[in-house]
Amino acid sequence: MSITEFISDAPAERQAFLITLHEAIIANDPTITPVIKLMMGKEMILYEERGFMKYGLASAKAYMSLHCLPMYMNPTLHGQFENLLPDAKFQKGCINFKDESEMPATALATLIAACSGISIADMLEKRKRK
Repeated sequence: MSITEFISDAPAERQAFLITLHEAIIANDPTITPVIKLMMGKEMILYEERGFMKYGLASAKAYMSLHCLPMYMNPTLHGQFENLLPDAKFQKGCINFKDESEMPATALATLIAACSGISIADMLEKRKRK
């Protein structure tokens, strides 16, 4: 499945917003390559850094999700964005939201820009060497 097909399979009212989110992620982190893969039993757009998942964008039945490993590994970053997005539902490394009112594209772009300098690939490769 291609990214275009993934977005086309989402509910019609989400498609333009998913395109906006996808473009914001790509524009604000030059280290990533988007692919469609399974994660937690569902296909989603994974944004990989050197083959390691850095972000994931999913469209579930009742909401959309952004999985963000840099935020998962950085409590300060997590807290900063939890305060910025009070209507979104935060988990350790995941933000669930229903629409742009809960996850404005500008806030997503700010989050991705803040995370872009964090190398998940470097961190995971160092772990493997130990």
